[in-house]
Amino acid sequence: MTSTLQLSFVLDGLSCGGCVGRAQRAIETVPGVRGAHVNLANARADVTADLGLSVAELAHVLSKAGYPARERQVVLQLEGLSCGSCIARVEAALLAVPGVLSAHASLADGRARLQVLDGDGDDQALLNASSQAGYQAIVINGGDRGVETPKERSAREQRDLRKRTFWAALLTLPVFGLEMGGHLVPSFHHWMMATIGQTVSWTLQAILVSMLLFGPGRQFLTIGFSALWRRAPDMNSLVALGTTAAFSYSMVACFLPGVLPVDAVAVYFESAAVIVTLILVGRLLEARAKGQTGAAIQALAGLQPATAHRLPALGEPAQEVPVADIRSGDLIRLRPGERVAVDGVVVQGQGPLDEAMLSGEPIPVFKSNGDRVSAGTVNGASPLVIQTTDVGQHTRLSQIIAMVERAQAVKLPVQALVDRITLWFVPAILGVAVITFLIWVSLGSSLSAALVASVSVLIIACPCAMGLATPTSIMVGLGRAAEQGILFRKGTALQSLEGVQLVAFDKTGTLTEGKPALIEAHCAPNVDKERLLSQVAALEVQSEHPIGQALVRAAPSDGIAVEAVDVSPGQGISGLVAGERLAVGTFDYIAISVDIPESWQSAAREASAKGATPVFVARDGAAAAVLMMLDQLKPEAASAISALKQQGLKVAMISGDTVGAASHIAARLGIDIVFGACLPKQKLERLAELKAVHGAVAFVGDGINDVPALAAADCGIALGTGTDVAMEAGEVVLSAGTPQGVVSALQMSRAIMRNIRQNLVWAFGYNVLMVPVAAGILVPFGGPMLSPMLAAGAMAGSSVLVLANALRLRRGFGSIHDTLSGQQNKSLAVSG
Repeated sequence: MTSTLQLSFVLDGLSCGGCVGRAQRAIETVPGVRGAHVNLANARADVTADLGLSVAELAHVLSKAGYPARERQVVLQLEGLSCGSCIARVEAALLAVPGVLSAHASLADGRARLQVLDGDGDDQALLNASSQAGYQAIVINGGDRGVETPKERSAREQRDLRKRTFWAALLTLPVFGLEMGGHLVPSFHHWMMATIGQTVSWTLQAILVSMLLFGPGRQFLTIGFSALWRRAPDMNSLVALGTTAAFSYSMVACFLPGVLPVDAVAVYFESAAVIVTLILVGRLLEARAKGQTGAAIQALAGLQPATAHRLPALGEPAQEVPVADIRSGDLIRLRPGERVAVDGVVVQGQGPLDEAMLSGEPIPVFKSNGDRVSAGTVNGASPLVIQTTDVGQHTRLSQIIAMVERAQAVKLPVQALVDRITLWFVPAILGVAVITFLIWVSLGSSLSAALVASVSVLIIACPCAMGLATPTSIMVGLGRAAEQGILFRKGTALQSLEGVQLVAFDKTGTLTEGKPALIEAHCAPNVDKERLLSQVAALEVQSEHPIGQALVRAAPSDGIAVEAVDVSPGQGISGLVAGERLAVGTFDYIAISVDIPESWQSAAREASAKGATPVFVARDGAAAAVLMMLDQLKPEAASAISALKQQGLKVAMISGDTVGAASHIAARLGIDIVFGACLPKQKLERLAELKAVHGAVAFVGDGINDVPALAAADCGIALGTGTDVAMEAGEVVLSAGTPQGVVSALQMSRAIMRNIRQNLVWAFGYNVLMVPVAAGILVPFGGPMLSPMLAAGAMAGSSVLVLANALRLRRGFGSIHDTLSGQQNKSLAVSG
């Protein structure tokens, strides 16, 4: 066996021979690297290293040097995952493959998501590693055609389990009747002894149970003993050992009774049969429940129509074509009531669209020329023509689905502990079963009694419940959240959001409409107001800030040349406009180089006290104007703030607007902690102060100037109506762009985490309590010896209960919007 490994991957940022040298030297500093060669022509690094090389450290060093290793995601569909210990083993096997940076497997959907160095794109080593660990895999990332969807896979599994369960039950019934019928009905026992006799009865049972174990129950044996052979026992191993022990003992008692003590000659064929049947029933119920955990995402995926009506040109007849044939720039006709197939922009017609599937808001949104529409939404009563902008995996709907699936696959910190425990759980149960057998034998019990106790221990233990406890709650909860327009970009936000003590809001575009209007303008005597406003509008086209966009709407700017633009987020913008140097921004931004009249400063203070925002303009080094902008509160802002405070949370506002404007809005909303005139850096400082006093802080924002705060907060919440860069920085995205979504997100995170804890308490508590009972700990106190059949029923029910509890989250958030709507009217009446 070789003691070295070869890695080949692509680097970003290489531009010259100097880069090559620096990247190569950086690689060589990583412990375990024996040699490295970097090729500028194909940007590829070839590394020879020891087997123990930390790929994550290698990637970190390269990123720090400025030449990050290119990464890609690989998603594997795994077969044979049955419990939490399987998850830990397959992850360990995949992480051992050279080039793998991270690997996260989920019992809930049977998938493993890996981050790997982008090399030659050959995933065969990953498939081989998974196979050697005992789990067959196929690569499914990229939505490859011919690969089963989760819904199809779930349906196939259920069909297979239904068939196996039917035959298992059919074979078990006569065995159970022959053995237990006499105990239930004594006359039946006497009749059977007088007709077929015990020997024939036991022989019939042996034949039927053999057919059962090597037919419907064969999978337990093949997978379970294979895992034992690899010294990686799993749930199937426990079942295989338990049923085989009962079956083998019974076969000896039936055909070689002389080798056993007289009082130990007994058969347990019915136990082996009932165990297999009950566990198959449990797995069927489990498969059905697991199929429902991803129902929300499956429903979203099913919203995109298979066809659309494409127009060769405006005014020409439409042709129905498959969505796969539509390209960017195509014209699509939307009939009344028709579901939108692609993302696009309205180019003809106007009318309402139902966007509830994206935002969770039931009220239709009016669309007209130039407005964007998204795949999956439903057209109202008016015909529309849209021009396609995005199709396939690039539509907003597809990106939402991908975002939620990534979040669902995440592992919370608590799951890492669970995985470590389940990795050793099955070996520990095997040890307990052996000890149980030895203790009962040493106490003078018969071999058959000791066997019953040890088999019960093997069968009752349920690592499945522990493995399912966290991922099923996450899948169901995040799917339900997505249906309401609350997208958790990072699953870890569930845990961080739950612990939040204070919520800090940006003002403009977050608590206000973000569409301020120009209400007043004070210009210098020699300034043409209309021309100046046109120049300001031409410059602000370069800005994404809501006030900048409002200034664009305030005046026409067509044909005005703009160059040398410089943007200072949160402060202002400057540039050459029609040959003149123009600067637009806050008082501090303009006052650095221009004297501002005291009368303008006084007017600005008065406007700020009334909630308006003053914007100062300088042209060619002289004060040109002060413009008063007024933004309206979002209708549901007051009710959202009230709801947060009712939950015991502190609420703050950190705004880049003037102190006066920010304080005025805060007072109207009932926000006690307010900071105004904050640049992006100062927002970080205010966040740090709030953390020190109040604990974990969530920040809610929508603009470029909010990005540092969104990233620095314990949980960043971005509005879906804001800038793309803000949404990328946020851990949670609110599609509807309303403050009430913050309340919903907090409630959802708490409900999901509470559900996870309930599942974990049940899963661990069940095993801690029931394994000793199965071992017979209650017998000395007059308690019963647990039958292996009852143990099988308890084990099967344990996983089903965990799944059933997780599925409660599907109906757990129905009244949030209604509750807030009721609070909204009351709050507005007070604030008005």
